[in-house]
Amino acid sequence: MKREAICNEVLIAIRRIIQSVDLHSRYLERYFGLTVPQLIVLQVVSNNGEMPIGEIAKSVSLGQPTVTGILERLENRGLVTRRRGEKDKRKMYISVTESCHQLLEKAPPPMQEHFIDAFTSLQDWEQSMILTSLQRIVALMDAKTIQVAPILAEAGPIAEASEQFWEKQDGFGEKDKKSDYRYSKEKTFIEAETKFK
Repeated sequence: MKREAICNEVLIAIRRIIQSVDLHSRYLERYFGLTVPQLIVLQVVSNNGEMPIGEIAKSVSLGQPTVTGILERLENRGLVTRRRGEKDKRKMYISVTESCHQLLEKAPPPMQEHFIDAFTSLQDWEQSMILTSLQRIVALMDAKTIQVAPILAEAGPIAEASEQFWEKQDGFGEKDKKSDYRYSKEKTFIEAETKFK
């Protein structure tokens, strides 16, 4: 296979990974009103019972300020409650509500759960080979300095910025938007619904 063809196959594989994560994230947000980090936080608290915010942050590999923001949004939706510690009033404890339990019964599992199950079933040499190859790709894309958590989720701010960009385009009619960008989004949601139901 020629080098150009190999390069194209690599780019296609990367794009498939990105699109798969995007489809799952959009499906989760549209039908359950949750982002992937929100779902993971809810699952951790649901499985472990009442937890302090610091322990939740460690469990999901996110910073405490990020987790605090997530919990505030979940509390506004009535999915979690918080209480101050009896001995240490500075410590805040989080627990899930009955509404949360009902939602989690219907929501699909985070995408990385399936990946982790499949990846850990591989032999050690194959896991190392995949890791080395991916790390090399990250280096080739000059993305080593980007800080991320081990969570497969869509880059929400980027998607939101894209939506706002199209909304603000002068001379881009409603009919055009529906047939172009919005139609593509609807098609994506339908594909996601078929894939993850």
